[in-house]
Amino acid sequence: MDSIYFKVEVKDKVAQVSFNRPEKANALHMEAWIEMQSIFEKLSQTDEVRAVILAGEGTHFCAGIDLELLMSVGKLQGVACSGKRSEKVRAMVLTLQQTITAIEKCAKPVLAAIHNGCIGGGVDIATACDMRYCTEDAYFTIKEIDLGMVADIGTLQRLPKIISPGMAAEMAYTGRKVFGNEAKDIGLVNHCYSSRDTLMEGVMEIAATIASKSPLSIRGTKDVLHYSREHSVDDSLNYMSTWNAAMLLSDDLKEAFAATMEKRAPKYQD
Repeated sequence: MDSIYFKVEVKDKVAQVSFNRPEKANALHMEAWIEMQSIFEKLSQTDEVRAVILAGEGTHFCAGIDLELLMSVGKLQGVACSGKRSEKVRAMVLTLQQTITAIEKCAKPVLAAIHNGCIGGGVDIATACDMRYCTEDAYFTIKEIDLGMVADIGTLQRLPKIISPGMAAEMAYTGRKVFGNEAKDIGLVNHCYSSRDTLMEGVMEIAATIASKSPLSIRGTKDVLHYSREHSVDDSLNYMSTWNAAMLLSDDLKEAFAATMEKRAPKYQD
């Protein structure tokens, strides 16, 4: 998959997507945001990909929005009409929100492998992933508060559904750094590793396990989990019954039963 600001590699049904602006601490300018959306939309439709790992090249996972992009907003002060100026700001925010939502909507589970800095927009991105893993020296900071801003591209919407609302509020109000072990304690990450190498080994192993399962069932599980997060138990159960009515009697189900009877590992088609 051709890309400029990311490295994308697919091996054994797992795609590894890496931020590739290490000279900018993997901060993303508008071109990189647009590219990221395109990458995840393509991976969502790529049958041979069953799981995605999101990581960062260089020193940090992701420093969020490139300051040049933030500074470009100031140029909009030159737009005389306040309504048109606000309209342009809103359009830019929506573009960035949609990019991150493309990660959440990717049909394949996305595992974030986070080392060192996960800053500002990096937290927005991490919260859109299905699972997060980090190193002990990783840190998470909602930096927008120190820039006189309100975090606006997903953190305030997703983080309180991952960790306690009170802890999410503390992070948002203070901008303090939450390091790896604390991130594990508060449920922000699933596991904290001693080094970047062990992080990648561990996340690769989890992704490989996911990739070995029925791809139809994995996609369905992600879909149902997301639906259930936003709906009542009754509504979610009803949705589940409809999903299974359409998808339960699949070739993957037949293969799973056959593999069990024959005492072998199942082999699912992409």
